[in-house]
Amino acid sequence: MSLFSNQIFIGIVLAALVSTLAYLARTLRPQGALAAFVLGAVIFGLGGFSWAVLLLGFFISSSALSKLFKRHKSNLDEKYAKGSTRDAGQVLANGGIAGIFVIAHYLFPSAEWTWMAYAGALAAVNADTWATELGALSRKLPRLITTGKTVEPGTSGGITLLGTLSAFLGAFFIAFLAILTWVGSPLATLQHILGALISISLAGLLGSLIDSLLGATLQAIYTCPTCNKETERHPLHLCGTPTIFKRGIHWMNNDWVNAICSLGGALGALLAALL
Repeated sequence: MSLFSNQIFIGIVLAALVSTLAYLARTLRPQGALAAFVLGAVIFGLGGFSWAVLLLGFFISSSALSKLFKRHKSNLDEKYAKGSTRDAGQVLANGGIAGIFVIAHYLFPSAEWTWMAYAGALAAVNADTWATELGALSRKLPRLITTGKTVEPGTSGGITLLGTLSAFLGAFFIAFLAILTWVGSPLATLQHILGALISISLAGLLGSLIDSLLGATLQAIYTCPTCNKETERHPLHLCGTPTIFKRGIHWMNNDWVNAICSLGGALGALLAALL
């Protein structure tokens, strides 16, 4: 068996192990576990150790924060489209763009930009997750990113200083893992290392801000006539009442917003790499 075949086999085994453990820990639904297995097999199998570390860094840290601070944001569940147990849509929205750049790496193994774009994609979704989980702890009301108007906690497009700082730390965490595990030539000097660290961190923060901007403008938002609350949930609110479309684009749900967030981080890091 060739070295590449061994890597594919090990990738499949690791993906099966991680997705099964995540399902047993109730961080993934059955469909989410299946999607995570497929995505993990692609990233672990085609990318190898360095690429796997970044994916695991995102998944483990974001899942841990979701579980750790679940009680603190339980009153915001009526606002969010989905809970902390991820389904297939959430898995693919957060990791699909990264998976595309792993395939690009397989097709162009000598290209360095694929690694930067991959790291930027995961930095963005990690930043967004950390901002959501830790931003909910803010004692100050969030402000809408487009107008600066104060809004209720959990409102799409609302940001806080704590949430923004958390977003940067989430992106920095992935950037740190990226420079720690990558052995390519772009990181051969201190200048390259610092440049990559800053570029990936800022790209991740950019992606999270794009997520907030979309949440305030284009994301589909609904209202519950019974609770008189604005929500991302559709077709039913937590109370069981059918929600009514209020604003945004009908198909632009939270999964699409997360995917665009990831793409924004990837393109930001890619631009930095090309420059």
